[in-house]
Amino acid sequence: MCLAIPARIVELEGDRAVVDTMGNQFKAKTTLLPHTKLGDIVLVHAGFAIQVIEEEEAKKTWQLIAEIDEFSDTQNRVSG
Repeated sequence: MCLAIPARIVELEGDRAVVDTMGNQFKAKTTLLPHTKLGDIVLVHAGFAIQVIEEEEAKKTWQLIAEIDEFSDTQNRVSG
């Protein structure tokens, strides 16, 4: 399964970015989106920003990820 994750650009130099998603930072290339700027929220897949998205859409995805994480934690406590 392939998944693109929404992340905010927190550092940008040329086409090299550092992005943040839910407190986790990692590197991404913005080569495919040359007009992105600091603060934009992008979908990142395989290390590349592939689309700029609105913050409200990103928040929905971040909420779903948090719910999955909570569910996983609960399941681990029950089975552990």
